[in-house]
Amino acid sequence: MSDIKSITNLVKNDFDATNQVILNQLQSDVVLINQLGHYIVSAGGKRLRPLLVLISANALGYQGDQHHKAAAIIEFIHTATLLHDDVVDESDRRRGRQTANAVFGNAASVLVGDFLYSRSFQMMVGLDQMKVMQILANTTNQIAEGEVLQLMNCNDPNATEESYFKVIHNKTAILFAAACELGAVIAGQPQFATALHQYGLHLGLAFQLMDDALDYIADNDTLGKNVGDDLAEGKPTLPLIYAKQHTDLSGQQLITQCIENGGIEHLAEIQTIIEQTDAIGYTIQQAKHQVELAKQQLTDLPQNPFSTSLYHLAELSVDRKF
Repeated sequence: MSDIKSITNLVKNDFDATNQVILNQLQSDVVLINQLGHYIVSAGGKRLRPLLVLISANALGYQGDQHHKAAAIIEFIHTATLLHDDVVDESDRRRGRQTANAVFGNAASVLVGDFLYSRSFQMMVGLDQMKVMQILANTTNQIAEGEVLQLMNCNDPNATEESYFKVIHNKTAILFAAACELGAVIAGQPQFATALHQYGLHLGLAFQLMDDALDYIADNDTLGKNVGDDLAEGKPTLPLIYAKQHTDLSGQQLITQCIENGGIEHLAEIQTIIEQTDAIGYTIQQAKHQVELAKQQLTDLPQNPFSTSLYHLAELSVDRKF
């Protein structure tokens, strides 16, 4: 299980069934919802979050089909956040092609994102498990808080490492945590819910840390979006925060200017400062620390190929170029 494809193949039938649920639940009498929904869902991506639901449930011996619906719900919530994110960030490229807002407009993207959120809650009711509702209601609320926190951090050159971690905890990691915890709940094995929640949380932090590192060192085609997007939006992610703390006065002034004003006209200079301060090395080190914390949570899980794949997924989260 050295790559994401081999891990996905481990639950291929479940993955295919989940994709079918996603397609079925995207259906609407409103043509634009069908068009935009299929555009974003068919854009590719690793489908990592629904995969975590499927693997977690299988690791605990689940034999039913409710995890397909839970995985589809997680994907709908994630897709809704992407639609809203791209509007807020004014992004024009994701997963190697134009964003939905660039094709269909901001208004349509926001409203279809709302449709996906509300459809996910309809599906939650269909699962008829209060614990599922509780987890996902809390999760979506925290994601919204994370988005607002990120907005507050934007163009703030005084953003700290602590405030950065709070953003990525709420904005990214909490949905990973919910995906893994749902696997335990659906499988009827609540004694593993906390460990899987914590595993997902640390995995999500590692994943976002690597994303933020790659934003400065990957190329556009490999990354699937524009390199330097975070700088363009004035987002003080960890590489920039660390570089600002460890460069000279002129470097600090340049980083401050770039965070306050956004834009990528100084991207090459910023990349040089990031390289000189080893800010990427520090960010990757933090990601690897989160991976180790994630793997520690798997100790008491039943030993089988599925729980082993969770271990490998954690390692793959930092061993990637996109």
